[in-house]
Parts: sequence; C-alpha cells; structure tokens
Amino acid sequence: MELLKLIRQPWPWYVAGSLIGLTVPALLLIGNKSFGISSSLRHICAACIPANIPFFKYDWKHEIWNLVFVAGILIGGFLAGQFLANPEAVQISPQTVADLKALGIQDFSGLMPGDIFNVANLFTLKGLVFFVLGGFLVGFGTRMAGGCTSGHSIMGISNLQWPSLVATCCFMAGGFAMTHLILPHLMKLF
Repeated sequence: MELLKLIRQPWPWYVAGSLIGLTVPALLLIGNKSFGISSSLRHICAACIPANIPFFKYDWKHEIWNLVFVAGILIGGFLAGQFLANPEAVQISPQTVADLKALGIQDFSGLMPGDIFNVANLFTLKGLVFFVLGGFLVGFGTRMAGGCTSGHSIMGISNLQWPSLVATCCFMAGGFAMTHLILPHLMKLF
C-alpha cells in the first residue's frame, strides 16, 4: 500500500518534468516518432471524415501509434482521477486566490474553477465565448503554429528546432497577454 500512497501524492516538478522529458528520447529511440498531441486531431479527422479534403488525404494508419498514445492519456487521466485522486484539497497560492476572486471566481473546490468549468456554463454566452470561440482560436493557433505546446515546447526545443523556440515564446506571450490583459475584461462582460 505504500506504493499507492506514493502515487496519490503530488509529485515534485523535477520528477514529473523529468518523466515527461524522457518521453522524447524514448519516442526517438523506439521508432523515430515525434511527441505531440495536436496532430492526433488531424489523424482522427482523416480516419472519420470521408470528405475529399486534401489536408486529410494521407495514410493516417501509419500514425495509429499517436491515436493509441492519446487514448492512453485519456484512459490514464480517467483512471487516475477516479482511483488515484489525492484526497487533500488542491493547494492554490493565496495571491492567486485573491486575483481570481477579484475576477469573480469563487468556487475552488475542484481542479478547475467551478464558476467557469461546469456543464451549465456550456449553454450560456460565457460558455460560448470561453469554450467554443476559445477552442476554435486554440485550434486555429495550433494549426497556424504547426503544433501545440507539447509538440513544440517538449519535442521541438529538445531537438534544438528554432521554430519551436519561437512558437513556445509566442505561446507564453499569448498566455500572459490573455491572463493579464484580456481575461479581466472578459470576466466583467458576463
């Protein structure tokens, strides 16, 4: 039972980060594969949409490992959430709590603020903006950048790819701008 107790506790950043970082050489050594999550959406669309769209006309079966990898992430996340959840409350810095309360967020009972991330919000104007428009913008940006944060920041930078460094800097700048310049105004609108 000691192993289960160890797994349930939050891991230090240097352990979790190292394990994530080790996926890069493992994927390269196992089959010259590159790590990234956003490409799996293209593979799913190519497999499920029989339209005559040139972007989806390729041998998606060659990339089936990527779909299995993403399915493993989803299943692992579900199992961890159901059976390995840390029973203690999520620890958030008091400054972050104060900043979020200033934006009108009051529910800190889960991993994500319940004031924003709940099923009831899906059918409101706030939900439309945050989830639908936000999801579209993230997908568009991912396509425009040629990959997502995991592909560029983990795989690309470790392979010393200049475009990945530029993309990662842009991801960070965009995140900072959204958090400090745009989100406060969006929260006041709803």
